[in-house]
Amino acid sequence: MRRLLAAATTIALTVIAAPASDARAAGERTGPALEVAPTITWSPCTESALRLRKAECGFLSVPLDHAAPDGEKIQIAVSRIRHTVPEGKYQGVVLVNPGGPGGKGRGLSVMGSLVPKRAGAAYDWVGFDPRGVGASKPSLSCDAGYTGYNRPAYVPVTTKIEQAWLRRAEAYAQACGKAGGKLLEHLKTLDTVRDMDLLRQALNARQITYYGFSYGTYLGQVYATRYPERVRRMVLDGNVNPARVWYDSNLDQDIAFDRNIKIYFRWIAENHRAYRLGRTAREVEKRFYAEQKKLAKKPAGRVIGPSELTDIFLQAGYYTFGWADIARAFSDWVREGDAAGLKQLYDTNNPQGKAADNNYAVYLGVQCTDAEWPKSWTKWTADNWEVHRKAPFETWANAWYNAPCRTWPARSGIPVTVSGETVPPVLLISETLDAATPFSGSLEVRKRFPRSVLIEGVGGTTHSGSLYGNKCVDNTIADYLATGKLPKRQPGERSDKRCRPIEPPAAVAATKAKRAPVPAERLEVRRLITGR
Repeated sequence: MRRLLAAATTIALTVIAAPASDARAAGERTGPALEVAPTITWSPCTESALRLRKAECGFLSVPLDHAAPDGEKIQIAVSRIRHTVPEGKYQGVVLVNPGGPGGKGRGLSVMGSLVPKRAGAAYDWVGFDPRGVGASKPSLSCDAGYTGYNRPAYVPVTTKIEQAWLRRAEAYAQACGKAGGKLLEHLKTLDTVRDMDLLRQALNARQITYYGFSYGTYLGQVYATRYPERVRRMVLDGNVNPARVWYDSNLDQDIAFDRNIKIYFRWIAENHRAYRLGRTAREVEKRFYAEQKKLAKKPAGRVIGPSELTDIFLQAGYYTFGWADIARAFSDWVREGDAAGLKQLYDTNNPQGKAADNNYAVYLGVQCTDAEWPKSWTKWTADNWEVHRKAPFETWANAWYNAPCRTWPARSGIPVTVSGETVPPVLLISETLDAATPFSGSLEVRKRFPRSVLIEGVGGTTHSGSLYGNKCVDNTIADYLATGKLPKRQPGERSDKRCRPIEPPAAVAATKAKRAPVPAERLEVRRLITGR
């Protein structure tokens, strides 16, 4: 799944998860000793956000190649914030992943404080940077300048544009081959799933609770498939369709993002008095594509061309959080020729340098090898032009984002067949019009996990927005983490509980004072998950 470059159960067989008071079922550290369990040496974290919360940090040593457990080792960066309830009410560990793939997760140990009703206080919250990511060692970066300004236009209307992108994509894949070395062969989802189980052992827990966003939901699905007896509870927000990894899922995204950008254009039109970009969604859409053509000839502020404009607006397809900022910046450019707002948004969401490239490199390292990608460029062009005709906004941007997979210098595997037949109740979350992980994916996961329950943010377009203040969703999460209780599963292929979605922001800055301020900690976690 395309993410911005800044920018993500179970007791065995038919046994139901134990109640909160059963510390052994929660994975309490009194269980039987694990054979040759890996260890973590903990010390105070140095990052300010983690240090303020008295988080512990350390490294977990895991095999580079799990088929050779006694061979070369790599290091997984981990953080932990311990429970604050009496030991008798302790509920075990929660592992958290923000998605991506390639998202840094070590900072997400702070998430426990966001769960309503203090339900998070009964757990140890554990964040980790997956192999190749962030503070884990080694950390993969291929070409720190790849995402710079003045890139070719995304839509290959000429052979020159097409060849320029093909050269860029092939060069990036080659650079990753040189930079990644042996690591490149061991970045599959299943490699990280095995790391997670070693992390479970190092935490001396019989079972884990898991909270995954976006691609992190696929990690959870695969973990539950492989180790159904080792997971106590799962919250999966923004569910990847396990039947569509990964070439097909990106084509699905293209259709969904085009729909969502039209919804956003309609919102801009409804707020014409604030932005003056058109009184109808069609007028705003025509304005957007007209400005794209102009920027192809003369970039705004010398750096914001048609590709950069697409990337700026792509955020609106993911989340409602930045709708007002994007509209204001675009209005400033169209009406006043002021490109400062557009440049600021692009720089914020698409930072340059090794850290940003790490996210992209690992994204490719996972997606390019989890499953086979077409090698024939003829198939890529046929599929993407067909989708582009219906959904022009993001199709070719997404194609070029993933194009290095065509010549990726590591072998691809066969996706795990996800199955949750023996998995205890799982909580699934999605808004109806999520574009990054379309709602059909959540329905597919619900079908494969027959004891799961799906919460739907009806009509919403936000991707992975749980624990962001929607009480209907967040209180359900709290109840589930506290007691294992879930809403009743409904018959048929549908959601089981329906909530209002996350609402769009106010259109004019002056009216924001009427809205309750978002706690700084919640904004911090949202930044870690979304990259903004």
